[in-house]
Amino acid sequence: MVRLLSVVVSVYNEEAVLEQFYGEVSRVLKEISWEYELLFVNDGSQDGSREILDRLAAQDERVKVVSFSRNFGHEAAMIAGVDYSRGDGIICMDADLQHPPQCIPQILEKFEEGYHVISMVRTRNRSAGIIKNLTSAGFYKVINLLSDVHFESNASDFFAISRNVADVLKRNYREHVRFLRGYVQNVGFKRTTLPYEAGIRAAGESKYSIRKLFQFSINTIVCFSNLPLKLGIYAGLMAALMGLVVLIYTLFTRNGAPSGYATIVILNCFMFAVLFLIVGIIGEYISILFTELKDRPIYIVEDTKNID
Repeated sequence: MVRLLSVVVSVYNEEAVLEQFYGEVSRVLKEISWEYELLFVNDGSQDGSREILDRLAAQDERVKVVSFSRNFGHEAAMIAGVDYSRGDGIICMDADLQHPPQCIPQILEKFEEGYHVISMVRTRNRSAGIIKNLTSAGFYKVINLLSDVHFESNASDFFAISRNVADVLKRNYREHVRFLRGYVQNVGFKRTTLPYEAGIRAAGESKYSIRKLFQFSINTIVCFSNLPLKLGIYAGLMAALMGLVVLIYTLFTRNGAPSGYATIVILNCFMFAVLFLIVGIIGEYISILFTELKDRPIYIVEDTKNID
């Protein structure tokens, strides 16, 4: 029985690379034994990306296009692609060619071996600088330390899932603040990894600024760990211990008091810093709860092409 593969591609201001991406991925897809659909999710692009996608859809009926009413973010675009996909296997990737289409046949082999989740693990990123590579590695170390779920280091938004996993994501994991690659590794099922080397960005520039990456990291930690909320307990124990030390010091000094006010000032500054840190952490969790309680749409679709 011929199976159907859905390739989901998130697009945001990628007019400079879209036609090149379509050409390269089509060459690979035409050589596989599976039927396929190429599903582009236009995440409110402000350039000519939508016109290019509409033209490709008019030329090739296997090209499907979902266009958002505005920019909802990369995570929303990927979950929309999963929602609209029809394939027995689904591959999520970016349009900038840093996720090499040449890996698709290897992914299909893993599907045929019975795997439901294939995480693509980046071994090298030639486009990223030293700082970005170090922060990426540090991010996974921190999240694995804080969370009960183990995440593959350097796993990326290039991953593949079976129809069973896609159905779970459609029914259940519908948070508005999400970490999709984390959910994919958290649903269970038989999973494996494949290494790949990230290609050089064909055109354009990264859509993730340092500020966006920082906020994304905070959201991920909040989504998968409640350990930061417990920092108040640990900070309280530390403060009690430091208070005991100062008490002993006070009792055994000759004058019955600390030698100067510097010690008290330092302790006050430290305790206020801890207090404000804990208040900030609680504020992040309340912010996530507020977003979820509003229950606004994850994305809004303005138009589709070649989709019933």
